[in-house]
Amino acid sequence: MAHRNESRHTVGGLPGDAAEGTGRPDGVVLTATILRDDRGRPVPDMEVGRLTIPVLVVHHEQDGCRLCLFSDMPRLMDKLATVPRKELMAFTGGENRGDPCEAFAHHGFNGLERQVVARIADWILSK
Repeated sequence: MAHRNESRHTVGGLPGDAAEGTGRPDGVVLTATILRDDRGRPVPDMEVGRLTIPVLVVHHEQDGCRLCLFSDMPRLMDKLATVPRKELMAFTGGENRGDPCEAFAHHGFNGLERQVVARIADWILSK
C-alpha cells in the first residue's frame, strides 16, 4: 500500500464554508497537522476559531516532523477555544522509520493505523 504525507492536505483541506453557510461538512478531523511553516500558512494561522462544527485534532506526541511538533499543539488548541466541540486525540508508540515527515515515521501513525482509525471512527459516531 502506498503512503503519502497528508500534512500539506490539512492546510488546503479546511473548507471555506466550514464556518458558516449551507452545504458545510458535519465536522473536521485534522491529522498530523502543520503547526508551523515559514514557507506557508500553518493551520493555527487560519480562521479555525470561527468554526461552528466539531473539530477533532489527531496527533502523535512523538511526531519528529519540524512542521508538526507536538510542542506547538497548544497554539492550535488555543485558537479552537471557541469551537463548541473539539478534542485533541494524542497517540504515542508505533514504529518510527525514515523521513520524520513521512508515513513510516511517527508522523504517519506507523504501526498504529488501526487504533487511530478506530478512535477517529468512534469520535465521529459519538456525535
